[in-house]
Amino acid sequence: MLLGVHARLTADAVDVRRLARRVEELGFESLFVPEHTHIPASFVTEHPDRADWAEWAARLYDPWVALTAAASATSRLRIGTGICLVPQHHPITLAKQVATLDRLAGGRFLFGVGAGWVEGELGHHGVPLRRRFRALEESLLAMQAIWTDEEATFGGELVRFEGVRQGPKPLQRPHPPILVGGEGERAVQIAREVGGEWFPHAGAELGLGADLRISIFAAEPEPETVDAYRAQGVERCVFILPSTRPGEAERELERLAALTA
Repeated sequence: MLLGVHARLTADAVDVRRLARRVEELGFESLFVPEHTHIPASFVTEHPDRADWAEWAARLYDPWVALTAAASATSRLRIGTGICLVPQHHPITLAKQVATLDRLAGGRFLFGVGAGWVEGELGHHGVPLRRRFRALEESLLAMQAIWTDEEATFGGELVRFEGVRQGPKPLQRPHPPILVGGEGERAVQIAREVGGEWFPHAGAELGLGADLRISIFAAEPEPETVDAYRAQGVERCVFILPSTRPGEAERELERLAALTA
């Protein structure tokens, strides 16, 4: 089973290059970082129980810049978005960002994607909550056309363009692996449609994606938990780093490495 690390990186966190080098040295396969462009001020008022989450989520580094730094400091480590909130991007621009990073990283990029869930954040990007999965689906299909066709055309309900010529193409062909986040049937359906993998959190009903390659977010790498995932056909466990503070992050990595050895 492939083992990865998920790190919530902010300006107060350990340097991403130092972290990436240590993740690679300890033998992990991959490093994933999350994305939130911002958190609406109203979110904390509406969800006071999520105040701690909102505090760090609002300060996350941009994943594309952070992953470029991680790639420049490593040679084997796979780097990934965990996850990119695709509906909050324009697919033509996002296609170029993905292809560029995959090229600069030497074909090591894993494209973890999701529809988003914070209604106010989506709304600030002009995406109604009820349309987020349609936006995710169409954006991924549109990007696949851009990555594979010399002159791409796409005619969806929310995404439409014709005659798009764009380079560079991704180094991985036809494109980097697409790992679709989400615990429900809609995410599984989209993963099937785009020929991707399923990337749920622990606790999901894995039988929903029995015909798919599965990576999973796991909070703790207890040996029996890892063995259970392996028995269910999970190919990659991505452990959420409990702390990314300098010093604490390195100690947590050592602990994870020892538990998964």
